[in-house]
Amino acid sequence: MAKTLTTTLSDGRQVELPGTIRTIRSALSPDLAEEFTREVEDAGADELPGVLARWALRTPEAHDSGEEEQIARIRAGETAGLIYADLADEYRSAG
Repeated sequence: MAKTLTTTLSDGRQVELPGTIRTIRSALSPDLAEEFTREVEDAGADELPGVLARWALRTPEAHDSGEEEQIARIRAGETAGLIYADLADEYRSAG
C-alpha cells in the first residue's frame, strides 16, 4: 500500500498527497524535482517531515480544481470577478 499524506483543501475537499520522497519527486515537474532533491538531501533529520509536507503541497494533487486556470488569468492581468479575502488589502496587484 502506497504511503500518502492527507490534507483538506480550501473548498473542504480532502485529498491524498504523495507521501514518500520517490512519489513526491515523480509528481513534480523536472525542474521542481531537482530543487526538491537538493532540499531533501540537505535537510536535517528533524527538518525532513516539514520538507516533505511542504513539497507534497506543491504537487498537482494539492491544488483546488481550476486553480491553475485562475493563476494564469491573474498573471495575464485578467482580474474580473476576483474576490479579495481581505477587503482592507492595499496591495491589490496581479503583477
